[in-house]
Amino acid sequence: MKKIIILLFILFNSFSYSQKLENGFVYLSDIDQTIQLELRYLSHHNFIGKPINGYYKSKIIVTKETAEALKNIQQILLKKGLSLKIFDAYRPQQAVDHFVLWAKDLKDTLMKNEFYPDVPKNKLFEQGYIATKSGHTRGSTVDLTIINVKSGKELNMGSPYDFFGEKSHTYYDKIDKKEKQNRLFLRKIMIENGFKPYNYEWWHFTLKEEPFPKKYFNFPVE
Repeated sequence: MKKIIILLFILFNSFSYSQKLENGFVYLSDIDQTIQLELRYLSHHNFIGKPINGYYKSKIIVTKETAEALKNIQQILLKKGLSLKIFDAYRPQQAVDHFVLWAKDLKDTLMKNEFYPDVPKNKLFEQGYIATKSGHTRGSTVDLTIINVKSGKELNMGSPYDFFGEKSHTYYDKIDKKEKQNRLFLRKIMIENGFKPYNYEWWHFTLKEEPFPKKYFNFPVE
């Protein structure tokens, strides 16, 4: 009887856990288990320097349509010995609110040297690096790069993920030929599979036919 109770408890909790996602959203790992991830906002390695509100598990959540498109891209890349690596996808509104509060605290510049060395913190709103709303919160925007499967190393894109500055603009000219090629390769494969790029961040793409173009969500990543 004790074993039956334990089993029922496990099943109940598994069912409850699966019900936390809004309708239309999926865990990317349920669609494709080969796509790599490094959920930066769950860690201290991000432009704030601490875990971000709303991120509690190393899970990539996206709309179902986005997951299927990413799976298609991954199948193309795997044949070349490459893989997608995702830094962020669905982002709850509470995380965006965390960014906004941080941006208003001008004394907190812990990660300035790595992520925004040339941008005064009081200009982050004005220059569009921080906003009160994010496409990520609609569930069909992803921040990603490409890695070599064998080595596990990221292709050199000329600037790190989430670097605030012109160096991260897709067509920034002061990077070498290979870095430019890598950026354009990522851009091309994403566009060909239904995504639209954001020219100020080489890593940022949104599904063209996103299912929730005007709705912002706030359920946690867990």
